[in-house]
Amino acid sequence: MEVEALRELVLDRLKEAGFLMSEDGTLYPPSVDKEGLREIHRAASQLEIAARQDWLQRHLPEYLSFFANGDEIVPERVDPALVEVTTEQQHNLFRVARLLWSIPFSKGYGRRLRFLIMDRANNKLIGLLALQSPPLSFPARDRLFRYPPGRKTELINQTMDIQTLGAVPPYDRLLGGKLIALVAASNEIRQVYRHKYAGRATEMEQRILPPHLVALTTTSAFGRSSLYNRLRYYGTVIAESLGYTEGYGTFHLMELYPLFREFLENQGISTRGGFGTGPRRKWQTMVRALDRLGLPSDLLRHGVKREVFLFRLIDNLEAYMEGRDTEPVYRNLPFSELVAWWRERWLLPRAERVDGWREWRKEEIASLLLIEQDKAAT
Repeated sequence: MEVEALRELVLDRLKEAGFLMSEDGTLYPPSVDKEGLREIHRAASQLEIAARQDWLQRHLPEYLSFFANGDEIVPERVDPALVEVTTEQQHNLFRVARLLWSIPFSKGYGRRLRFLIMDRANNKLIGLLALQSPPLSFPARDRLFRYPPGRKTELINQTMDIQTLGAVPPYDRLLGGKLIALVAASNEIRQVYRHKYAGRATEMEQRILPPHLVALTTTSAFGRSSLYNRLRYYGTVIAESLGYTEGYGTFHLMELYPLFREFLENQGISTRGGFGTGPRRKWQTMVRALDRLGLPSDLLRHGVKREVFLFRLIDNLEAYMEGRDTEPVYRNLPFSELVAWWRERWLLPRAERVDGWREWRKEEIASLLLIEQDKAAT
């Protein structure tokens, strides 16, 4: 694609999404509520769904059976189980369910753990949890600690970032997301991490790190989070707000990412990443493309500020991350007790107050994920 045509396409895409741009290139997001923010993300999500249509057309029918109809849920009998994703069937179920999110999915990078939370009462999927290596630079987190000289990478790599967390219909309407957030802090997640990574060397530096998982970080999908705010287990705060991100990212231009890559490759600029590039590859590709299109990199400052949260898995987090304590003092948060707390605190009261979840039918998932063949061809 010619430079001028691609440049105009970028500006048109931003305008269609409701963004405004000043004469100096500053990008202003549309003033919208959470539903409006979902709409901004929708183009990138639909692009992802469209790219997977062949696979979905072949495989979705066999995985719909793992999603519940509303009348298949008896709130008093809901019996959550934590299942680490290891088999092909589990990976495929995760893959299908993740396409229901408003924000597009990436494979993640570095260390990765994925979980299904299943309801043993009916063998249906409640929700998903996925963890990945944390960003080495994360201002909201890094302001909390004074890392010992030369040890920041080692200590940060004893935390993980929550990449995906949430419930699928109709459990989302019964505050299943609160359950998944509680589960993220459970003893069992730490135990899976230790089992998987004890004694394993890092791929970049070939260092063997302590198999400790001392904290999790995450950001809300759309501004202030109703999922994580006020999330407690009795008197223990599970998710602690650290403020907001600065509003940089690539989601609002993801539709054009393949064109950016093609544009750069045609100019002899490689866009292929290697190990260690992580999520910054897309960022760097877009910065380079915008620069060569005569557009400011500030167009990646979309202004959608996300709330940042910290999950403390140990009681002495500051002392451990600053090197004053040599061993973590873990919190004791058994999965079974977190489930019982969620059931009494959120599930049962919600089921009494809200009726719509009973009418949900799993066939609605097919209508969300399958594109009619005649539409796909246009």
